[in-house]
Amino acid sequence: MKISLTKGASEGPTKLNAFDNALLEADIGNVNLIPVSSMLPADVEVVDMPDLQPGEMTNCVLSHQYSDNPGDEITAVIAYATTSEMGCVVETKGINRPVEELKKEARFMAEYMLEKRNLEMIDYQCITQTHTVVDKASVVAALVYHDPKRH
Repeated sequence: MKISLTKGASEGPTKLNAFDNALLEADIGNVNLIPVSSMLPADVEVVDMPDLQPGEMTNCVLSHQYSDNPGDEITAVIAYATTSEMGCVVETKGINRPVEELKKEARFMAEYMLEKRNLEMIDYQCITQTHTVVDKASVVAALVYHDPKRH
């Protein structure tokens, strides 16, 4: 299975527009996002984000945060961990929370998920998207699952 990590941040005149603009910046704004739970097969391959077709049904784990309070620092985090048997994806977010704290929280959640399954971590990757709100803003971070027939 192929996956990609992506992120975006943007302002907009409304909450929906800010979210849509952040999705566009992350190259996932023209597809239909299908939220899925957080498990990966053992043979996952991380690839650059391919061109997705408008309207394409796209599975993902999505973290997003919105604020309309000028000066707020908003952050979205996506991380994944792999083992020889499988992997997991975690997401977290925050408003005015230190990025390092959110990254530690994501790592803790991934380690805990693997520990509960008696699995040993081989690889761990984390991405963050942070933005300081001017008016109305949204941030997104996503792990996108690619359809093997198209990508």
